[in-house]
Amino acid sequence: MALPTAVKIVEVGPRDGLQNEKEFVPTATKIELINRLSAAGFPNIEAASFVSPKWVPQMADGAEVMAGIERRSGAIYSVLTPNLRGFEGALAARADEIVIFGAASEAFSQKNINCSIAESIERFAPVAQAAKERGVRIRGSVSCALGCPYQGEVPVASVVDVVERFAALGCDEIDIADTIGVGTAKRVHEVFEAVTKVFPRERLSGHFHDTYGQALANIYAALEEGIAIFHASVAGLGGCPYAKGATGNVATEDVLYLMNGLGIHTGIDLNQVVAAGDFISTAIGRANVSRAGKALLAKARSEAACS
Repeated sequence: MALPTAVKIVEVGPRDGLQNEKEFVPTATKIELINRLSAAGFPNIEAASFVSPKWVPQMADGAEVMAGIERRSGAIYSVLTPNLRGFEGALAARADEIVIFGAASEAFSQKNINCSIAESIERFAPVAQAAKERGVRIRGSVSCALGCPYQGEVPVASVVDVVERFAALGCDEIDIADTIGVGTAKRVHEVFEAVTKVFPRERLSGHFHDTYGQALANIYAALEEGIAIFHASVAGLGGCPYAKGATGNVATEDVLYLMNGLGIHTGIDLNQVVAAGDFISTAIGRANVSRAGKALLAKARSEAACS
């Protein structure tokens, strides 16, 4: 299959990337980050989470963040919503898309939210119905699709089952997420070959973590399966609170460098993203783990020093 000529990059840094930071990131910093990302041209930004502050204190200011950002026309601003209360918050905040989630691993589901996969997804039925009634886009995220920290290998059939359940809820888009970054290209091919038989290829996305350094290889494998939506986190922010040792999402700068090299259109300004990665890394005192980002920053500073 020929590679896509254009892809959509969903920037997840402001939500998935920052949610596990122990020190509270100031609301103004989150707003500034999102505004920088909007200006860089992202068509979709995961901006906030409407979950209980008790569980994710870093996301307690979701309403303030959504109220303070400068929205770029045509861009989708997504928020995570675990229940109807979260959905009401998302609605009040004028979110363009809500994100619901479920694991492909039974063990992960039980340890994470103390219920089965089927039960966890059924809980989202009223949320999905409410979103449909209000004309709000729904995205379903399938976590641990390529491996689980508790049970190890996750059967492809389990991933297909969760995709079918999300499809039945009316999801507009479904993410296949390698939550702990253990996937390899071979497994990516197997999983996407299976899920594209039960859900439209053009509405599936790849969400890869880089724990074992396989994220870019996995993205390329997904491209070979015709997948044209990918998630990435500026400066490689993020991790998984339920999977010890799991590093962040693949860095957005690295993904854009790959796409540019392949001649695949993204509509995103890499230099502006590099600057945004430098901004947030400095602001929160965290190392920038984007290889392309660091290389391009070093090159720019070297050229500036020589001029």
